Amino acid sequence: MEENKELVITEDLFEKLDDSEKNSEFIAMESKTFFKDAWGRYKKNKLAIAGLIFIAVLVVFAIVVPMVSKYGFEDQDLAVRNALPSLEHPFGTDKLGRDIFVRVMYGGRISLAIGFSSAFICLVVGVLYGGISGYIGGKVDMFMMRVVDIIDSIPTLLYVILILMIFGNTIPAMMLAICFTAWIGMARQVRQQVRSIKEMEFSLAATVIGASHSRILLKHLIVNAIGPIIVNLTMLVPSAIFTESFLSFVGIGLDPSIPSWGKLANDCRGLFFTYPIQIVWVIAAISLTCLSLNFVGDGIGEAFQAKSR
Repeated sequence: MEENKELVITEDLFEKLDDSEKNSEFIAMESKTFFKDAWGRYKKNKLAIAGLIFIAVLVVFAIVVPMVSKYGFEDQDLAVRNALPSLEHPFGTDKLGRDIFVRVMYGGRISLAIGFSSAFICLVVGVLYGGISGYIGGKVDMFMMRVVDIIDSIPTLLYVILILMIFGNTIPAMMLAICFTAWIGMARQVRQQVRSIKEMEFSLAATVIGASHSRILLKHLIVNAIGPIIVNLTMLVPSAIFTESFLSFVGIGLDPSIPSWGKLANDCRGLFFTYPIQIVWVIAAISLTCLSLNFVGDGIGEAFQAKSR
């Protein structure tokens, strides 16, 4: 009898839901990968998206414009020297009648190629050097980091001048000069990240099951430090572009026959007070490119930082 009374009381207090109401409060969340979630956060940053679009458009223009334009980057027409911007010449012409728009786009090929290639080289060297140093630790770590300190103690400009004097003012020599010290920041950051995560459970578990040191370093530690690595990589590109442009502008960069952005700015320097608009286009290209890449880097940093939290 008592059990029957309890059953009646329970039925009075609780009512069964209809099938249509059973899932009314069900919350479903789409499963996302690490990079998919980071991309979702990145898309919310308008400046980062604008920077990415600008870089994509610039790369396309740098590749296509010199190919389809009827003017070559070295074609001279003395009849239209120092012409103002027009439909025929969107950026005008220089002191030898060469089309500035085509030359700026062609120079973009060289400057962007040096920037991205140098950043990639710094990525490979810095990740491997910093990863090995942080993973092994002990005396090996101390020795490797003292080598880095010694290299970093000498001004970068001295390395650049020495390398360009030995190997000539070529694009590979310029890339080597830029990368000679630029990888150090990447190596230090990767070392710090590897040292902080190598004692975590997933790394210890990989060691217990017999995974090789190279697999633990490459497949577990470096992969889990990919966020800061990508952010550092995006910051290396504008730094390399600006370094090349600055060296070419002051006359110790690439060979004068190579029309990089810095060389184009150097050519316009003598006409700054008479035809200042000629140098404006090159400076705008360098400034907007570096600014856009910084926006992209900041957006990536915020996306991965939010994911890590």
